[in-house]
Amino acid sequence: MRRYRRFSLYNSPYPAHDTGHGIDLYPETNVGVSPVAGEVLDTRTVGCPDRPYAADHDHLILIDTGDAVARVLHVEPCVEAGETVAVGDPLGGMVRSGFFGQWVDNHVHLEFRAPDRNPYRATGSLPLAVDCPVRGVGWDGTGRVVDAGETYAVLNAPAHPDPGPEPVSFVSLASDDGVPLDGGLPHYTGGGRLDRAPAGADGQASTLSLLGTRVGTARGRTVTWDDVAVTVDGERITGISLFASRESGFGVKLVSRPSAGEPSFAVGERVSVAVDPVAEPLRLG
Repeated sequence: MRRYRRFSLYNSPYPAHDTGHGIDLYPETNVGVSPVAGEVLDTRTVGCPDRPYAADHDHLILIDTGDAVARVLHVEPCVEAGETVAVGDPLGGMVRSGFFGQWVDNHVHLEFRAPDRNPYRATGSLPLAVDCPVRGVGWDGTGRVVDAGETYAVLNAPAHPDPGPEPVSFVSLASDDGVPLDGGLPHYTGGGRLDRAPAGADGQASTLSLLGTRVGTARGRTVTWDDVAVTVDGERITGISLFASRESGFGVKLVSRPSAGEPSFAVGERVSVAVDPVAEPLRLG
């Protein structure tokens, strides 16, 4: 995981992310480095949703890892069937796919499929376990905008607990009781917890809260979001983008779409974020 500055199991509407069966990996550059070793079985160009900010096609790379077939998406392949790749080898340049929300950075998507399952279908991948500890970082809901785009704003809080020039530990925004969170709150239906869920918790429900408001119910590591809305200084936005990061400038990423009547933000602006129950939550996927 040290080759990547960020990762997420749940922050996507793509079917494999619904229960954390796929992972998005964010390299340091726009080169899609291979997260696995093995033989390239096939590469294929596929269609994707037509977005004005993205390409209308994507790419699938299939790699035989021995025990499973790895599915890699969002990389324009510079490799061919029959080639052998090692972990960290370049697979090609990452593409800005129409599968992305506009606020999503380029990344490598990874899933694993059993050898006897169709590797070309969008569903049917194996559960993923990330052997990488993630520390939850608490937050009081306030911060200053340090980066902003057409559909997002990044705050300077919460800070990475081990700043330094290049932190090695991954952190994520924590629930009120310290659970590191993952997903799009509440704009993607499901989310996740990035710690090790309590033993036997798959059948037991536990509630999670953020900024004093109950936001979801966890069964095992998968979270179903409650009907909530995120507001900034009283104005409703799409939500909060949740992921694990080892970037020194770690901070909350707000998703706001002015084209949908939501506010925009400027670098240097100080904001206050709240989460409240609502009758009609926004769901994008």
